[in-house]
Amino acid sequence: MTSQGSSYARFRRAIDAGQPAKALDAASELPQVSLADALALCLLLAARDRDRYEPAARRWLERFAGEGGKSLHEILMAGAALAELGRMPGSEVARDTLEQLVE
Repeated sequence: MTSQGSSYARFRRAIDAGQPAKALDAASELPQVSLADALALCLLLAARDRDRYEPAARRWLERFAGEGGKSLHEILMAGAALAELGRMPGSEVARDTLEQLVE
């Protein structure tokens, strides 16, 4: 297994286990984190590490907006959903909205 493969496997295991510090460590070893994986990390931070959530959410939104083809409406929906998660980390509507926007 390559180091990238093992780092990614550790990242996914940490996400699935709800371990933000381990997920952040593993993500830092990856050459690139997909938008969907970065969202998974944001969702985990919203639930488990509130201090790191907002900076991560801002970075994710900047990246989402910058990766071509997004309408202003989609960008605003993503921003509103991220803000909602900041207030209510368990919001299924916000999670579903973000996951649909990334598909």
